[in-house]
Amino acid sequence: MSNRPEFQGEQFEKGLQIRREVLGDAYVDRSLAAADNASAPLQKLLTEWCWGEVWSRPGLERRLRSVLNLGMIMALNRSAEFKLHVRGALTNGVTRDEIVEIILQGAIYCGAPASLDAMRAAQAVFAEIDAENETA
Repeated sequence: MSNRPEFQGEQFEKGLQIRREVLGDAYVDRSLAAADNASAPLQKLLTEWCWGEVWSRPGLERRLRSVLNLGMIMALNRSAEFKLHVRGALTNGVTRDEIVEIILQGAIYCGAPASLDAMRAAQAVFAEIDAENETA
């Protein structure tokens, strides 16, 4: 991981641990390694605030946070982030069947284009995971 001064401190470490647990070391390592002078402050903000402050709160379990994220990201129609959070949701105990149900529920409230993009994203992640498991 980078030794950037932005990536130091107790709150960053707290967020980094949760971020790694949900999204995986490989993704987090790539994100931090790609950080430059422009993007490092955003990586710091997201790691400390999103992961260290909000995801660490005791009010909701990680599984429920993942369900909420999938719905919100689908509504925003952000397929790259949706894919990332499908993996995180699976890590947090959300099943493939539940992810399909989240997308169906979202189709009613977010519209057909958002649900179609979300379904394509979820199917791509499922296929990637299946391929990874076959080679493991």
